[in-house]
Amino acid sequence: MLKLFNSLTRKIEEFKPISPPQVGMYTCGPTVYDFAHIGNFRTYITADILHRTLLHNRYKVKFVMNITDVGHLTGDNVGDADTGEDRMEKSAKKQGKSAWDIAKFYTDAFLKDYRQLNLLAPSVLCRATDHIKEQIVFVQELEKKGFTYKTSDGIYFDTSKFPDYGKLSNLDDIQEGARVEANPEKKNLRDFALWKFTYPNGRSFNSAQDDNASRRQMEWESPWGIGFPGWHIECSAMSVKYLGDNFDIHAGGMDLASTHHPNEIAQTEAITGRQFVKHWMHAAFILVDGKRMSKSMGNNYTLSDLTEKGFDPAALRYLYLQTHYRKELNFTFDALEASQNALTKLKEEIATFKKPRIGCAEYEERFLEAINDDLNMPQALAVLWELIKSDYPTGAKAESVARMDEVFGLNLFEVAHTVEIPETVQKLIQEREQLRREKRFHLADGLRHKIRKMGFDLRDENKKTIVSRLLPSDK
Repeated sequence: MLKLFNSLTRKIEEFKPISPPQVGMYTCGPTVYDFAHIGNFRTYITADILHRTLLHNRYKVKFVMNITDVGHLTGDNVGDADTGEDRMEKSAKKQGKSAWDIAKFYTDAFLKDYRQLNLLAPSVLCRATDHIKEQIVFVQELEKKGFTYKTSDGIYFDTSKFPDYGKLSNLDDIQEGARVEANPEKKNLRDFALWKFTYPNGRSFNSAQDDNASRRQMEWESPWGIGFPGWHIECSAMSVKYLGDNFDIHAGGMDLASTHHPNEIAQTEAITGRQFVKHWMHAAFILVDGKRMSKSMGNNYTLSDLTEKGFDPAALRYLYLQTHYRKELNFTFDALEASQNALTKLKEEIATFKKPRIGCAEYEERFLEAINDDLNMPQALAVLWELIKSDYPTGAKAESVARMDEVFGLNLFEVAHTVEIPETVQKLIQEREQLRREKRFHLADGLRHKIRKMGFDLRDENKKTIVSRLLPSDK
């Protein structure tokens, strides 16, 4: 029996799907203006573990994830998601590219990291810019039902018209940030934008009045004038389209529990008059060396930052499995190295096992109890290690490990395949190893990039260099 903590009721509950064995699951995806960092990936790994656990319990999962490529404003950093610049537009100006190019580049980068971490692909991956029509219709429905009002900068949701507003989180947490000036046109501090105007009062572009340089690259015609959707509306419009107006699970990071998710609930239930999502799930924050992660501190590491230091992406996954998803986690490179060493040791042990057969029912039952206890992955790992050290025949252990790894997603039976390496590449690898011994890491990194351009990837594991051939899509 699967039990999960429900952020909505603030208690652990037996998971009962609306239409078993079908399960509808939605996870808030990335805003693709920059590379996703290790904090983001704790959320996605948690969602992946949930997805795999549901499959392990023989549910049929329709998993939907969004890509936010418009509408997420920088004011969200200081507590008001309706102020500031659009993150896509800001990144485009900074890099001298179009907002559309920025969206494609960082979406591709995210999906590459996603695959490297062995996350199961969503049933539907939906982009906000592909669903502008659905978002406009959603706002129109809210307008018809009397939940909206107009200001000079957009169409807003009137939270006073929705009595249950804030039921997911404490209302004191849902407020305009202390560091931003309150919008005097808002009827209530907690009201939020559904549609933002490019020009005041939603009027159309007028070359005599407006400077072309100030025009947005991402803007659309709407019943209220040229503009773009607010950040929150996309998740409601797309989740309802693909999962219906009442589905089983909505997952995301803890940072979304205070405003984004309560706003989703309000705007959706205002239209449908019924419960939007039955079960809400949030992954806790991570610290880095005991400090808050941020760009200004230079500790918002990406997956590429880790792989360039020789870490296997699976080591990050293993590290996150060691702490319960609802507990704050402290990331350090020492902890990541320990995780990589443990994972290497685990794979080396499994490599000696005989062909899988039968399995160990005792350990599989304990493993199921652990994962079904609100995704208790630290306990599940402990069961795995007990199995590895047990006196069961290695063939039986191999069968059970394979079943457990369907949830862990660590590719525990992955073995290094022999790669034919040209002599020129072999010489460069030897030169790089010598430079590393001499601690001339900058020059060694230069050779690594050169070797990569020649079609080979290097990974430093346990004082050994593992060589693999790059796929054409990875070059």
